[in-house]
Amino acid sequence: MTWLLLAPPLHAFNEQEQAAFDRVTAFYGERAGKRMIAWRQLLASVSHQQERQKLEQVNRFFNQFTFLNDIEIWGENDYWATPSEFLGAAGGDCEDFTIAKYFSLRELGVEDQKLRLVYVKSLSRNQFHMVLAYYATPSDVPVLLDNLVPDIKPATERRDLQPVYSFNGSQLWLMKQQGQGQLAGQSSRLKRWTNLRERFDAQTLARPVINLDQP
Repeated sequence: MTWLLLAPPLHAFNEQEQAAFDRVTAFYGERAGKRMIAWRQLLASVSHQQERQKLEQVNRFFNQFTFLNDIEIWGENDYWATPSEFLGAAGGDCEDFTIAKYFSLRELGVEDQKLRLVYVKSLSRNQFHMVLAYYATPSDVPVLLDNLVPDIKPATERRDLQPVYSFNGSQLWLMKQQGQGQLAGQSSRLKRWTNLRERFDAQTLARPVINLDQP
């Protein structure tokens, strides 16, 4: 992949990163470890850039990977993978792409209130799908990071997507239009999201890299 060939030398792993690298390499193999290194290189290289550049780089990095169905990777119909699992498997479905981008941007310091994982219906494909929305300000039209469309576009230009609900580290919204939606409680109501967060914490030495409940 491009980043494996072009990324600059990696800064030294801290203890947490080294443990994650060792775990992924031991379970998925050496090539998976290289994908982990490429991810850490990406985050280190864009950490001081503006938020729009962070969005572009993270979106481009993960969109290099292959779309794979949950059933063929995990043996389940709907499994939400952590970033480490996604990189270990070298791909995933739309939820996995979106989750990996969300956690990466949160680690890069993008506030949780600016991000939402949005469950939509793809009208062109007649199937459900997930994308990541970024709100520069609460009143702005969000831009969407999508594994099916390489360019980051405003939601108003994605008439092929019909929003259903959205969530982030703390809140859950019901979406009736391309806007903010109606607040529907805490995102912990989503069992798959809660389970994902527990696995994410466990894979980072049972200590969150980021606090998803805070902006």
